[in-house]
Amino acid sequence: MSGGVDSSVTAALLHDEGYEVVGITMKTWDYAASGPRKPGQKEVGCCSLESMNDARSVALKMDFPHFIVDIREEFGDWVIERFTSEYLAGRTPNPCVLCNTHIKWAALLRRADDLGCDFIATGHYARVRHDEASGRYVVSRGLDANKDQSYALWGLPQEHLARSIFPLGQFTKPRIRAMASEYGLDRVADKPDSYEICFIPDNDYRGFLKRRNPGLEADVAGGDFVLADGTVIGQHEGYPFYTIGQRRGLRLPLGYPAYVTRIDAETNTVTVGPREALLGQTLTARQLNFGKHPDLFDEQPVTAQIRYNDAGAPALAWQTGDDEVRIAFTEPRAAITPGQSVVLYDGDDVVVGGWIHGVD
Repeated sequence: MSGGVDSSVTAALLHDEGYEVVGITMKTWDYAASGPRKPGQKEVGCCSLESMNDARSVALKMDFPHFIVDIREEFGDWVIERFTSEYLAGRTPNPCVLCNTHIKWAALLRRADDLGCDFIATGHYARVRHDEASGRYVVSRGLDANKDQSYALWGLPQEHLARSIFPLGQFTKPRIRAMASEYGLDRVADKPDSYEICFIPDNDYRGFLKRRNPGLEADVAGGDFVLADGTVIGQHEGYPFYTIGQRRGLRLPLGYPAYVTRIDAETNTVTVGPREALLGQTLTARQLNFGKHPDLFDEQPVTAQIRYNDAGAPALAWQTGDDEVRIAFTEPRAAITPGQSVVLYDGDDVVVGGWIHGVD
């Protein structure tokens, strides 16, 4: 329970259905560690005192126990360290997938076992079912296409999905807010959604990297901006401070809009070019987790989603090794980014997900 409307209504729904509910709020991060606050700036996100109090107020109203669990050490090891190391390797990380896989499930299931709980439930807008024919648990898109979160759940293994419940997958966000009011959860009914990375509430990932790595700014400053043919056209502030597809802040007088098209950590080089240089048609994904099917050795048409807010696009996919899938899009896609997740769908069902390793 993050203290938001989604997890609050999840708890209320399950309570109404007769489940013996136990509310858990996970403390993953110290707000003070995210950096200096502006005058009057309030704590936000799931780890703020206000959010914890909001979660507890729902538990008190619905009359079920509520606990706060400190998992800062696990969160730091799995999410924050990997977030930092990915940027330092020239890739753009996706901390929400790591958090869902290793924190919101693996760590939470250990606590659930300690409490004698059979299942865990979250406020994700997604669905899960058990396919009798294959014996596999399948994650599917939520009914509300604008809020669907199945993309962030591709890393959940079968044994975790077997113990997962997603009550909100069949509802739209407006209906959930209305239900919160019907339950009398006025404290959270109109609470705005949070979109920032929880441990970077000001969305300044550059500042976060600098604070986590003293001396980084000086070490990487002065690298070359280059064109695709290697022509040096200027100097940049350091490769970790750029992302594929970035346009703003480059300050390059090329006579046309320039975008970051490639990042090379070894040479501290950032390649830029026109928008068409962002296009790629084939990618390789590794560190796979299979969903609907146990493998993908037979070529299959899929819808491939390459970022959270991507609608997905038609592609062909086939497995090339134990831990590698190749994906060829029907039409070129812009800004396919190493370090991000790619999730393949068969209709609404997650077939497989993995980390983007390379782009052709």
